[in-house]
Amino acid sequence: MDQRSESVLARVSRELSQLEKRDWELWLIVSVAGVLTGVGFIALLFPAAFLMQGSFRFEITVSKQLVVALATLLVLLNTYLVTRRMELRRIRECLVSTTIQNELVRLQSFTDPLTEIYNRRSLDELAARFVSQARRSHKPLTFLLVDVDRFKEVNTRFGHLTGDFVLAEIAALLKTVVRGSDAVVRYGGDEFLIILAGAAMADSAVVVQRTRTYLRDWNQAGHLEDFGLTLSIGVAEWSDGKTLDEVLDVADREMYAEKAAAQHA
Repeated sequence: MDQRSESVLARVSRELSQLEKRDWELWLIVSVAGVLTGVGFIALLFPAAFLMQGSFRFEITVSKQLVVALATLLVLLNTYLVTRRMELRRIRECLVSTTIQNELVRLQSFTDPLTEIYNRRSLDELAARFVSQARRSHKPLTFLLVDVDRFKEVNTRFGHLTGDFVLAEIAALLKTVVRGSDAVVRYGGDEFLIILAGAAMADSAVVVQRTRTYLRDWNQAGHLEDFGLTLSIGVAEWSDGKTLDEVLDVADREMYAEKAAAQHA
């Protein structure tokens, strides 16, 4: 969960706590009012109660208007209580609903609709969070730039719908090979970016190997007739003082070097 989500949850929790406090204050007011009303009833109904010769003597005289007034007061108190509680409930529901809707809109704006992973727009915020975490923990951070080789040929031979299917499958594959603490971003049309938290460049070899193994199994399943997908992967490790553009430029050069080597092999 990113820092923005945490701050949203903290704000909602704080506002709900304030509403809960108002609810308890409302109950306290009504309870005190009820006690005072009860005391008033006793004082009005038994004004001449006194102890005489070891016994109580009661003289009761109550007008019809007084009884009606006290009954009206009780009705008003209960009406106020019910109205205020319904109002607080509506405020709670509105707060939670609005917060959830706003968060969904924010997440959708950062998610690629085709592949259901992060999109390019989310990269700056996402990378800043990973870099900040790496600085605090003094742990390495590695970026993998992944390109689908001959993707134009996929669109030409099998059509754009199949091309979209391939991109969605590659995104799902990449999400499978990384941990929950990592991130996968659709960097471009047929390019993806993997951010490995707490992993050095040497550690990324495991992810690269796992990716190629999963892709080999995918090809063997025969999703594309007489066509095998391959990926070119460039790796770059972030170090303090480097900008995101500098790190991605290194990964990009590594990726294209691997692609060129594969074409000449």
